[in-house]
Amino acid sequence: PEGPPRPRTVWLGHPEKREQRYPRNVINNQKYNFFTFLPGVLFNQFKYFFNLYFLLLACSQFVVEMRLGALYTYWVPLGFVLAVTVIREAAEEIRCYMRDKEVNSQIYSKLTARGGLSFSTARAFMLTFAKNQRCHLDGETDWKLRLPVSCTQRLPTASDLLQIRSYVYAEEPNIDIHNFVGTFTREDSDPPVNESLSIENTLWASTVIASGTVVGVVLYTGRELRSVMNTSNPRSKIGLFDLEVNCLTKILFGALVVVSLVMVALQHFAGRWYLQIIRFLLLFSNIIPISLRVNLDMGKIVYSWVIRRDSKIPGTVVRSSTIPEQLGRISYLLTDKTGTLTQNEMVFKRLHLGTVAYGLDSMDEVQSHIFSIYTQQAQEPPAVKGLSVATKVRRTMSSRVHEAVKAIALCHNVTPVYESNGVTDQAEAERHYEDSCRVYQASSPDEVALVQWTESVGLTLVGRDQSSVQLRSPGGHILNFTILQIFPFTYESKRMGIIVRDESTGEITFYMKGADVVMAGIVQYNDWLEEECGNMAREGLRVLVVAKKSLTEEQYQDFEARYVQAKLSVHDRSLKVATVIESLEMEMELLCLTGVEDQLQTDVRPTLETLRNAGIKVWMLTGDKLETATCTAKNAHLVTRTQDIHIFRLVTNRGEAHLELNAFRRKHDCALVISGDSLEVCLKYYEYEFMELACQCPAVVCCRCAPTQKAQIVRLLQERTGKLTCAVGDDNSIEGKQASLAADFSITQFKHLGRLLMVHGRNSYKRSAALSQFVIHRSLCISTMQAVFSSVFYFASVPLYQGFLIIGYSTIYTMFPVFSLVLDKDVKSEVAMLYPELYKDLLKGRPLSYKTFLIWVLISIYQGSIIMYGALLLFESEFVHIVAISFTSLILTELLMVALTIQTWHWLMIVAELLSLSCYIASLVFLHEFIGECSFLHTDVYFIATLSFLWKVTVITLVSCLPLYVLKYLRRRFSPPSYSKLTS
Repeated sequence: PEGPPRPRTVWLGHPEKREQRYPRNVINNQKYNFFTFLPGVLFNQFKYFFNLYFLLLACSQFVVEMRLGALYTYWVPLGFVLAVTVIREAAEEIRCYMRDKEVNSQIYSKLTARGGLSFSTARAFMLTFAKNQRCHLDGETDWKLRLPVSCTQRLPTASDLLQIRSYVYAEEPNIDIHNFVGTFTREDSDPPVNESLSIENTLWASTVIASGTVVGVVLYTGRELRSVMNTSNPRSKIGLFDLEVNCLTKILFGALVVVSLVMVALQHFAGRWYLQIIRFLLLFSNIIPISLRVNLDMGKIVYSWVIRRDSKIPGTVVRSSTIPEQLGRISYLLTDKTGTLTQNEMVFKRLHLGTVAYGLDSMDEVQSHIFSIYTQQAQEPPAVKGLSVATKVRRTMSSRVHEAVKAIALCHNVTPVYESNGVTDQAEAERHYEDSCRVYQASSPDEVALVQWTESVGLTLVGRDQSSVQLRSPGGHILNFTILQIFPFTYESKRMGIIVRDESTGEITFYMKGADVVMAGIVQYNDWLEEECGNMAREGLRVLVVAKKSLTEEQYQDFEARYVQAKLSVHDRSLKVATVIESLEMEMELLCLTGVEDQLQTDVRPTLETLRNAGIKVWMLTGDKLETATCTAKNAHLVTRTQDIHIFRLVTNRGEAHLELNAFRRKHDCALVISGDSLEVCLKYYEYEFMELACQCPAVVCCRCAPTQKAQIVRLLQERTGKLTCAVGDDNSIEGKQASLAADFSITQFKHLGRLLMVHGRNSYKRSAALSQFVIHRSLCISTMQAVFSSVFYFASVPLYQGFLIIGYSTIYTMFPVFSLVLDKDVKSEVAMLYPELYKDLLKGRPLSYKTFLIWVLISIYQGSIIMYGALLLFESEFVHIVAISFTSLILTELLMVALTIQTWHWLMIVAELLSLSCYIASLVFLHEFIGECSFLHTDVYFIATLSFLWKVTVITLVSCLPLYVLKYLRRRFSPPSYSKLTS
């Protein structure tokens, strides 16, 4: 339906009660359809000046007064360029269509009123999913707990869902994947049941079911899917290299206009001079090579293919094949920490109780305390008199350890799943709680690490469902707890909580764990929390604060009534629910601190050192606290041992930010560590000053950063510096694999980034620079020859070459050798990795600059002039052979230039040279009778075979090339390039 998305009410088993029409469950990611494909592609091509210019040139040949030759001379090259573009776009559209077709043809099991299953493509409203069946938008590989509607769990069979009178109210479709507001209502019960629905009750499209069978109600379809709403249209990025090439073509166009005006001016603007200007514009149009864009685009395809085929960076995916050269000019690298620099595999390292701390070397003491508590509970009567002081102290410490461990074992969202031979057998395995079959599933590796640690010290999580938790004591007894409420962790609250009832004692306890910044205001006053959190963070540990609060039955009943009422609210539900929970979060008893360590990925340190030596400044953006981020930066060698670290003081207003910026300005060669709150204040009042100072730092660490702040920093860095930035991480606005799908390049490990930039990025940029210069050189040579030819013959607008020669020169005779430069490399990949300083030279843009462009322009003018004047001088008595002489010399010059430029020969380069030369010779021998327009081919084939022709053409070619390479040799002799010593 047209208009904004609306909320909906979906009745179970009663489609006739549908209040509105819903989109078809079809996903369409294609840019065009059958009718709009060709017009759309052509429009996108001709909206740019470069292609529009050549279209106007080709169309001008329909005007007889402007025609300079056969129509195909202009239309064939233009048609070839467009054909390559159309084929590439068509291939991408076909791949996109096949992906959409696969998704849209997916078959789902549909629940029917008769109790059976039929199959459909998810256009029905009651679908079933079994274990391992894909039904994850957020892309995370960690498991997430999802809860069914509780009032439907007592129905005898799944088909009874279609017999009861019930409906689901759902909010309007939106892009927020972390929240959902809805209600489930059953009207045929007495009294009617209203149950709140939140994110825990939902399954997004493509979710993988971990265990059991799920029956779901389809609420959103087609374009209203949140995965579709979060998917932006793919944009074709234009790299800095392409912009530079585009700028050079504009300069060439300016030169074309100037040369044409000079030619007409030398004719004293006689006759219909304006037509002469147009004819000269057409005559010298080769100054701007139409093949430049095709060669560069095909080069990008080769670079992308080489990256994907590199066995040393397996699994690398290139999703944006238009910007591989960008990898060779990165100035700033912005990286996430967790899962990027680290493995996102947590190891429990520290338990801190305030007066005592337990590390890895003292975990046996924790185990001893737990064992003694449960042993004494089993053996001793409730009241024991005559205990010694030492025993009382030990029991007090044991009870503190026990309370902490029990809280950690209960306050989480971990579910133990039992598998036997890879197949889940819940009923049989759970009956005996076999440790060998148990696997922990959770939405966070932190929680799994905590639960695995409680198991190692004797308190094992053996069972978990929606309403209960089972723990096993060291003596093998099962401890049963009823789950009354769960408050999941969110990025806004930075904490999670659970209310449980101990079935053996009836005690109700509220447990909570979270970040120290929020828990400090929740727990009772103490004098050690802040200090110990800082100490643990400085060791690189991720710290959680664990607390508890005992509740009476009356307190809990009062809370539950207010909580249920808030959850049923449709408007401002989140705010109302948070207010009710906060009423419970007061004066909680601080139990302990936990510290887990996230191990660095393999070879992170040498990779960061390589990037630093290459002149790339690395910024780490993380959500961890300041001490943890600083410790990780040191451990990963993001900050060297000799560098000072300036920790930006917490600022809250403009005045404080001004003073702190002044203090920071006095530091030199100093790494910066700043929190997200301080960063926000600085960017609000002193954006320019802060970015100027930060960009001078060798490294920057931004801690406590939200995902939106990370994106803001990337944008500011690009805008303020104008330099190329590379953002690396497994998270953006959408986490995990969705982030990977949105990336230009995907790598499996951080260490692969070094080779991707140092080898592939460097080679891609240098190769494209050489390729573009040679293509421009090839066109400028023939344009210079045309200019010389016209000036000799009284500035007449007469074409030197026509038809087959014009097309053949830039395609079959010279294209393969020139394009083979995409395989050239100045140093071996091992050398490029060993000496990352070679990468630093590219940051100045020297391989393709105005200086190198001017040098190649002068070379082209010199060679074009030598070839043309040489042909006129050496063969003045045989003027009829000028075309054959100059054209042959031109081709040999281009082939020789390529051969003398190549630094590392590849067998395909040799094939390209020989193939091009063979094609030219073959065309002289076999095509002279069929190509009448090229008169020298059918009249002078015997003359071309004479020794006189051959040695004079050789002289012209050598004179045009060798002086240039003598100068190049002398320059390399007295001013060698940076890599020359490495390759000697």
